[in-house]
Amino acid sequence: MLEQRLAWAITGSGHFLSESLALLAQLKNVDVFLSRAAAEIIKQYGYQAQLDAMGHKIYQDKTASSVPVELFYEGKYHTLVVAPATSNTIAKMAYGFSDSLVTNLYAQAGKTRVPSIIFACDTVPESEDFSLESVAPRDNIVKVFPRKIDLENVAKLATFEHTKIAESFSCLQEALFTRLAEVRSRVDTKNA
Repeated sequence: MLEQRLAWAITGSGHFLSESLALLAQLKNVDVFLSRAAAEIIKQYGYQAQLDAMGHKIYQDKTASSVPVELFYEGKYHTLVVAPATSNTIAKMAYGFSDSLVTNLYAQAGKTRVPSIIFACDTVPESEDFSLESVAPRDNIVKVFPRKIDLENVAKLATFEHTKIAESFSCLQEALFTRLAEVRSRVDTKNA
């Protein structure tokens, strides 16, 4: 019997990248998929050695047809996580675009009914009194105000089948560990 794995896609966001990588480092049986921007930003932020040391199989967005998505057709994955997900990726997924490795992974996960957990960076409503603080390259702290369109795209994506939106990092952790427990329980039941 094929042991299913977790597919984890990273987009080009520096916001919550460090936290996402720290969570990823705790996991086993994971394949990591990097968008072109993610491959650049991981190096720019100095996280390449950390990612390599995890020992996960890493796929990069280097083919026009996103060849690695065929692994979903083979039943290799039980869950797709996209974390962190940029507003660009969220917009594309919300409108059905599958023109990159990450958006194609999400589309194929949906078509094969593999649950997806999406951690959108822009989920906190903008107000004059509140902003998100994000770490930019060279450890600069910047204030980020999600735009109305970003929030609308997240809300639209939340209505998709087999999709769970994590609105905070703690929600991502909770959704991920709940899903992994479900998968373990299903495997234990089959093996009993």
